[in-house]
Amino acid sequence: MTFRARLVLMTTGAVLVVVLIGAVATYVVAYESLVGSVDVTLEQNAQSLLAGNAIGQLPKIGNTCGRATGYCSQMVWADGKVNPGDPQFLAIPPQVAQLAGSNVAGNKLLYTTKVGGISVREIVYSLAGPYQYSNGTLPIKKLTMPYGGALQLTEPLTGVNEGLHNLVVALWIIILIGVGLAVLLGLGIGRAVLAPLDDLTGTVEELARTTDVTRRLDPGGPDELGRLRRAFNRLLAALDSSRESQRQLVLDASHELRTPLTSLRTNMEVARRMEELDPDERDVLISDVLSQLDELTSLVADMAELARGEQPHQMSGPVRFDELVLTAVEAATTHGRSRNVTFAASVLPSWVSGSPSRIERAVDNLLDNALKFSPDDGVVEVSCAGGVLMVRDHGPGVADADMAHIFDRFYRAPEARSRPGSGLGLAIVAQVAFDEGGQVSVHHAPGGGALFRFALPTITAPHPSDTQA
Repeated sequence: MTFRARLVLMTTGAVLVVVLIGAVATYVVAYESLVGSVDVTLEQNAQSLLAGNAIGQLPKIGNTCGRATGYCSQMVWADGKVNPGDPQFLAIPPQVAQLAGSNVAGNKLLYTTKVGGISVREIVYSLAGPYQYSNGTLPIKKLTMPYGGALQLTEPLTGVNEGLHNLVVALWIIILIGVGLAVLLGLGIGRAVLAPLDDLTGTVEELARTTDVTRRLDPGGPDELGRLRRAFNRLLAALDSSRESQRQLVLDASHELRTPLTSLRTNMEVARRMEELDPDERDVLISDVLSQLDELTSLVADMAELARGEQPHQMSGPVRFDELVLTAVEAATTHGRSRNVTFAASVLPSWVSGSPSRIERAVDNLLDNALKFSPDDGVVEVSCAGGVLMVRDHGPGVADADMAHIFDRFYRAPEARSRPGSGLGLAIVAQVAFDEGGQVSVHHAPGGGALFRFALPTITAPHPSDTQA
């Protein structure tokens, strides 16, 4: 079922429920009002007939159902029977007999019953005796009524029933009209409410067909549809930014790969004349080719790491950060021996949570960057405590203009372009820091050089059994 159909159905159902409740309430109020008016008339008639009750002489009522169908009167004695010699026209149920024998004047009972197949309203008035009673025969015979008694008086409900019938017909007509109006109202509401949604759906479908993520929707108003439009705009902006980042990554990667590939091509063309080269030139050529292959391998590995950083991480757990840093310092010390660069490490026990391999790669990149820019015979100062790694070199430092771009992909400061590297190492550090919930920043070191701060959220040291694998 479509949303439009559900909206029409719900609107129709809601209006139908309201109309039905109103119809039932109208019927109940009308019934109580009409029957109440009949009860008032009955009570007045009964009091008029019993006007002589106060002087000990009952009026000449008799048992009759005469002047019109449904208009009946009947006297009941305290023993629950009609007056002697009178016919019984009305039924004497137990509650009427009980009221007749109560010998309490003025109590009344009202209920609906039938006389001769006609629905009537009946009132029963209790009497107190003894009273003398004339049965209306000639010669007049005076009878003494036992203590108590009751008067039964009825009035037909024909007019009430006809009025209620007409009311029911009118209410059904109103219900049918209400349902019809509800359907029309639902269709109108559906058209008015869903028109902006249809427009939004059409626009989104057009965007999906053309894949034009640079397009933006009308932001709309402060309502829910406006909020949805603005959410789509944010989604389109994110997709546009992601696509632009991918495009820039491809362009930068192509640019970075072009240089080593060109050098490889040149060297391989020279290798065709390998027999013309002396042994020293051959060694240099082979060394150049191997160096360029290493550069390509490193570039591909860095790009793979950046791509992996955008995927969900599966391997995550507690990491002894200080031990990981010491391991990385040992490896960096080996790399620095060719230039006599040393690493001075100061670490304190520290536990963080994350992917050990990715955190290790980020630390290696920070140390390799410091080694790259350190002067020969220089010292790289490394400290680790409380989940924070500080790496300080004594190189040229980072210019103010480069501070905002130092962690961008493939970004290389002008003075660094003559040095080996792809410009992805620090980008990987920033990616790892972001993924693991940490931060990385660069600062001017006192006295010159660059100071990198790599911080990760710390955790409580796990139980020894939890770290065993």
